[in-house]
Amino acid sequence: MPELPEVETTCNGIRPFIEQQQITQVIIREAQLRWLIPTEFATQITGLTITSVSRRGKYCLLHTDKGSIILHLGMSGSLRITDASITAGKHDHVDFIFANQHILRFNDPRKFGSVSWCAGDVFQHKLLVNLGPEPLTADFTAEYLYAKAAKRRKAIKNFIMDGNMVVGVGNIYASEALFKAGIYPLRAAGKVSLAEYHTLVVAIKQILHQAISQGGTTLKDFVNAAGKPGYFSQQLQVYARAGQKCNQCQHPIESLVIGQRMSYFCTKCQL
Repeated sequence: MPELPEVETTCNGIRPFIEQQQITQVIIREAQLRWLIPTEFATQITGLTITSVSRRGKYCLLHTDKGSIILHLGMSGSLRITDASITAGKHDHVDFIFANQHILRFNDPRKFGSVSWCAGDVFQHKLLVNLGPEPLTADFTAEYLYAKAAKRRKAIKNFIMDGNMVVGVGNIYASEALFKAGIYPLRAAGKVSLAEYHTLVVAIKQILHQAISQGGTTLKDFVNAAGKPGYFSQQLQVYARAGQKCNQCQHPIESLVIGQRMSYFCTKCQL
């Protein structure tokens, strides 16, 4: 699933091509994604100009003077910049065509993504209003996490993956950050000390920054706006490395299902 670095990479990739550009046409080939795209969607946004592109959690936001388009890539979706010379494929469900002849094409093989319109304050939209702080901002601190975790028995890995606590720390990056911080993923969130949360917050920020700089992580499906994969997978220390030697201690990396997601860790380095 595309996580924060992949969505940030996508937003950065499409921004130069669509900011300050008018939408001249919207082609919807498949309206039934995670939620049905309303029949009036194309009419609502045609003629509007994209004033800015931003990200909130795992959502890509295309802002206009009248409201915002909310895009979610689901399990395997992507947004690519193309033009009319490239024929739409089987899973290319929505095209946003701009006055500069660029096309923003939404591709989603599994159809778990979404395309929505918000005419009001997008940050008060039901999809965004209850999200936790952004992990790469000053609002995300050890003190904040420590206070939220008080007396919680929830596994620390599930805790930092909870979008109500902090957004965008998905399965890959949670495993990597916990390894970097030396924290066992099944430990109760309320049993992690403030000092350890300081280490963990630094690890989360560093891992996410590194992933963004590498264009995200491609394990199977993710490609950026230019159709290219992300390269952070080459730097993964534990994720998807079960049975391989830990790069720090040479002990075999282990795996376990935690919260219905496969987790990877080193029992020697993570206590």
